[in-house]
Amino acid sequence: MPRLFGTDGVRGLANGELLTPEFAVGVCASAARTLSNGSGRRPLAVVGRDPRASGEMLEAAVVAGLTSAGADAIRVGVLPTPGVAHLVAETGADLGVMISASHNPMPDNGIKLFAAGGHKLPDDVEDAIEQQLAAGLGARPTGEGIGRVWDAPDATDVYVAHLLSAAPGSLSGLRVVVDCAHGAAALAAPEAYRQAGADVIALHAEPDGLNINDGVGSTHLELLRAAVLEHGADLGIAHDGDADRCLAVDGTGAVVDGDRIMAVLALAMRDAGELAHDTLVATVMSNLGLHIAMREAGITLDTTKVGDRYVLERLREGGFTLGGEQSGHVVLPGHATTGDGLLTALRLMSRVAQTGTSLAELASVVTVLPQVLRNVAVADKDAVAASADVAEAVAKAEVELGDTGRVLLRPSGTEQLVRVMVEAPSEGEADAVAGRLAEVVAAAR
Repeated sequence: MPRLFGTDGVRGLANGELLTPEFAVGVCASAARTLSNGSGRRPLAVVGRDPRASGEMLEAAVVAGLTSAGADAIRVGVLPTPGVAHLVAETGADLGVMISASHNPMPDNGIKLFAAGGHKLPDDVEDAIEQQLAAGLGARPTGEGIGRVWDAPDATDVYVAHLLSAAPGSLSGLRVVVDCAHGAAALAAPEAYRQAGADVIALHAEPDGLNINDGVGSTHLELLRAAVLEHGADLGIAHDGDADRCLAVDGTGAVVDGDRIMAVLALAMRDAGELAHDTLVATVMSNLGLHIAMREAGITLDTTKVGDRYVLERLREGGFTLGGEQSGHVVLPGHATTGDGLLTALRLMSRVAQTGTSLAELASVVTVLPQVLRNVAVADKDAVAASADVAEAVAKAEVELGDTGRVLLRPSGTEQLVRVMVEAPSEGEADAVAGRLAEVVAAAR
């Protein structure tokens, strides 16, 4: 049986082959048993969702699974993923469940699990939940042993108050357009930014269950860019469906990606004495321009494998205080246990307000090098990794590019593909080098 959990929970077509109500019942009952703290008291779970239509169905199944295993459940309704993680810690719950497929289109959905404290699960705990699911639940509690359910109508208020406590200053004088992707941020993001003092123009903040991520949000920035120019805003913020990520648009309409956001925050935190060990954690996919900018600023850039879970692991291991991904997942462990798009936006806007400097100027610290990515279908990823011809071609390309570029070969985790990434001073040079490497990779046996 293939592994159920991917890099961010279980995700698929809602009510399709895998992500059915029956599955949700089973996996959440198994999670409740696996993650109960062993104290003998009834386990407690926090359950949230994004506004997609299938979330209503899956929420009912998730709560049924938890309570059937003897866990109490607090339903927080529509709330960003980081809000659910925060409330797991705030309530002292044993686990949390977020029903969302993040930036995926509406027909998809997913189940993300958090352990006590609001932390994502390590692989071995996910494996234990899968083993429990496969073994069956056996005898279940009856009578007073069945879990109970409560609603938390103030969940958004509690989360917004937490965000404001982590914002370093007022946003007074800033005009911001926020694209909520018709998702979980639709209520919380505009409210948080207004309470922080900004003049807020909310875009795509009317979820109907069907329109989440539909041509809007962090994967579709065209409308946000136009709105920033139309309203003469200082900047724009784009969230995805569950608001665990944030991308930005400066006042000129130019996109500010996760690498540039991390650079702005790293410099702000260094200046405030908050950047532990003067280190930023990012994945190997971050642009070479970020490496150069951080080196020139005297900040160490510590890199991990692709995936925010690996960034989180490195942050905890090293005691670091800032990390993230080019895609806009940014983690500030002093204030959140997972990527928080709203917290990221508040910290970014605070830097603009405090310095009186435009986002365009702040983000210009990073000169983004052209990046070309080729996905090469192969018969055997291991053969590519062991190929002397591939190693020689990579070495030759690295010598050719020197300090002005970078080469990265990365096998897909789920397919017989090798991803060839090249950065170079020009698009043409990057494309040419990537093309040559792709040919060698495709020919490897």
